[in-house]
Amino acid sequence: MHAFAALLDRLIYTRSRNAKLKLIADYLIATPDPDRGWAMAALTGDLDLPAVKPAIIRAMVDARVDPVLFRMSRDYVGDSAETVSLIWPDPPVPPASEVDLSLSGIVDRLSTLSRSDAPAVLADLLDRLSPEERFALLKMATGALRIGVSARLAKTALAQAFGLDVDAVEEVWHGIRPPYAPLFDWAEGRGDQPTAADLPVFRPFMLAHPLDDAVVSLDDYAAEWKWDGIRVQIVRVAGQTRLYSRAGDDITHSFPEVAADFDADGVLDGELLVKGDAQGGEAASFNALQQRLGRKQVSARMLADYPAFVRLYDILIDGGEDVRALAWHERRARLEVFVKRLAPDRFDLSRVIDAASFDALAEIRSGARDASIEGVMLKRRDSAYIAGRRVGLWYKWKRDPLTADCVMMYAQRGSGKRSSFYSDYTFGCWTDAGELLPVGKAYFGFTDEELKWLDRFVRQHTVNRFGPVREVEKTLVLEVAFDSIHASKRHKSGVAMRFPRIARIRTDKPAEEADRIGTLMALIT
Repeated sequence: MHAFAALLDRLIYTRSRNAKLKLIADYLIATPDPDRGWAMAALTGDLDLPAVKPAIIRAMVDARVDPVLFRMSRDYVGDSAETVSLIWPDPPVPPASEVDLSLSGIVDRLSTLSRSDAPAVLADLLDRLSPEERFALLKMATGALRIGVSARLAKTALAQAFGLDVDAVEEVWHGIRPPYAPLFDWAEGRGDQPTAADLPVFRPFMLAHPLDDAVVSLDDYAAEWKWDGIRVQIVRVAGQTRLYSRAGDDITHSFPEVAADFDADGVLDGELLVKGDAQGGEAASFNALQQRLGRKQVSARMLADYPAFVRLYDILIDGGEDVRALAWHERRARLEVFVKRLAPDRFDLSRVIDAASFDALAEIRSGARDASIEGVMLKRRDSAYIAGRRVGLWYKWKRDPLTADCVMMYAQRGSGKRSSFYSDYTFGCWTDAGELLPVGKAYFGFTDEELKWLDRFVRQHTVNRFGPVREVEKTLVLEVAFDSIHASKRHKSGVAMRFPRIARIRTDKPAEEADRIGTLMALIT
């Protein structure tokens, strides 16, 4: 455990991507199996220890430490795992029995626990570990590393460590369970390269770069709508169907009707959406799709009220033939044939936008305020389907955001490097009766200098405290940008913003001139 804890500690304080790659690669080369496999599972989010939950950890700490002291410390530090690791008291009598404190030993012990046994075992481990090791254990056990390492970066480090192709690693990753013994056997020449021929595994998505201010020719690029759902990959092979999110998570259980209706062998790329009405209308807003996300069991009522479908973008494998090396226009022709074999009420094609020129496309895009449209995708007609982001192949051209002038109401400390700043802001708009109601919360969009200014404002204008939350004088107007807005029964204001961020600090505008909720309601599409 000591080596893994040291790795996490160094990764947290390392900003350079190349330096992080080297740290992980050196660890993987020096660390034996199965410890390095479990480390990779933790870094990529594939480690599941269901008996260890944040509530258990909080209860353990409350039993050992004054609860008020812990909450004050947590508010100051900004990270629960770090707070627990530092505040956890040494036992009055050192544990007598020997326990395997290697990474694999700890994972083996925690993975077989019942929830009733978890507190005692976890407390015993914390008693035996150093503060750095406690931090690593808690981060690993709760699946919340947040150390600036993505799953892709960890896999890239593995590939670089052993001279492998990262796309080949990605290709078989989801078909191999932690601690990935076949993968390391292949990496070190003890075994053959694993294949995914008969497994419904995830393949890495092809991603797009922001278009920014570039102009492209529609002779070279095809334009499609960028739909506001979640990107999914549908895989069927050997009689098995799986539905994967962009992160490679298996979400089949949340959308069983989609998997059941996909009965043709292949791998397709598309956008998961919910229909606007039960009679098979167009796509509803992302707010409707959210009612289905993350559910382990889906009721018949949920299936009826929020019917899911997939708008197809691309084809990776046609039957048993890998077509990713073909040009986009050839894959598109294949996809148009493939979709005819699927249930039309569950799968349709994302249409190509007919525009005579880039300027004409810009005009079409500017007029698109459909609730389910995020913008436009531009795909080079001769591009192969290549994992990751490759410059010049695919671009995303998001529609211009909506904006509203809102009043800051509450502020909360951030996490990690922002734990010393009040950086999470709840803001509201006025009702016709003059009441200020919360309409959203944002924690990005501002510069470091603006963050310091906002933090000072919060500290100097606090009127009340609720644990880590401060209520402030209702005098500061924030211009808030957001992608769309939807009706919401869960919020007192009746609205919910999609991707809100702080666009500007409006010190020039009196709070009473901020927008009204009725103005936001008028923006709902």
